[in-house]
Amino acid sequence: MNIVLMESLGIDKDCLNGYVQKYTKRGHNFVVYDRTNDIEEQKKQVKDADVVIIANMPLCSDVIKSAKNLKFIDIAFTGVDHVDVECARSLNIALSNASGYSNDSVAELTICMILTLLRNVREVEQKCRKLETKDRLVGNELNGKTVGIIGTGAIGTTVAKILKAMGCKIIAYNGFSNKTSDDLITYMPLKEMLEQSDIVTLHCPSTKESKHLINKTTLSYMKKDAILINTARGAVVDSCALAQALNEGKIRAAAIDVFDKEPPLDESEPLLSAKNTLITPHIAFASKESMLKRAKIVFENLDMWLCGKQINKV
Repeated sequence: MNIVLMESLGIDKDCLNGYVQKYTKRGHNFVVYDRTNDIEEQKKQVKDADVVIIANMPLCSDVIKSAKNLKFIDIAFTGVDHVDVECARSLNIALSNASGYSNDSVAELTICMILTLLRNVREVEQKCRKLETKDRLVGNELNGKTVGIIGTGAIGTTVAKILKAMGCKIIAYNGFSNKTSDDLITYMPLKEMLEQSDIVTLHCPSTKESKHLINKTTLSYMKKDAILINTARGAVVDSCALAQALNEGKIRAAAIDVFDKEPPLDESEPLLSAKNTLITPHIAFASKESMLKRAKIVFENLDMWLCGKQINKV
């Protein structure tokens, strides 16, 4: 088999070589490339590939169709909206993802973002550097807050458990599943959930149903002192509507890790200049620990596919 890794998996060279050698010893050809956004270069890389491994690099239909021998796409990511899945399926190409590798990493950054906004950490840090005091920048405790979660899969549930332990009331949107309320989470319609939440945190995939779920109308349901966290997918939020709500003081603050395009962002991105906004360049999934977990899952996917027992099917 010709196996092509098209971008870094975020692990060190020795760790990667350990995996690569396992396949070359079995007689497979394993080629590693640096990431490129040049479509024609991508086509050259996958020309003879039986297997392609990517992380969050977009893989379009033109590249997939050009790989005449391609049988398996191994996606080192939870979401797969950056891959033309329908094209791959139409060509009988199998796909697997690495769901679960970053549950703890994303959940922990979510908590970090919430606390940073509630306690005005960035603002008081700058005050301290200027030899000033907190000067009316007294924050809020997390304990006792009502947190609304949109998307209660593995990551959303992990966030809920942490926040529950920190004294929060957990409510969630009931529109993405048939889950029923329990001791951890109370489910309700979106409007009701947004109206009650002090904090709203997003953990749903990017789908037709979730696109711009957070928009001008739904933002208007939120409390004026509420905060929004998005460590899910950029498309879930209408960035222009959110920037307007922040600039007009319709909600207190937002922390955003994902955007309509992968960073680096364009200067035109409205959230770059929005008030009371903490932004990070899609880092929620990326910790040293999660990268090791991800690599293990990716190569387990490959091993199982090679022996005819595909796992983590998309």
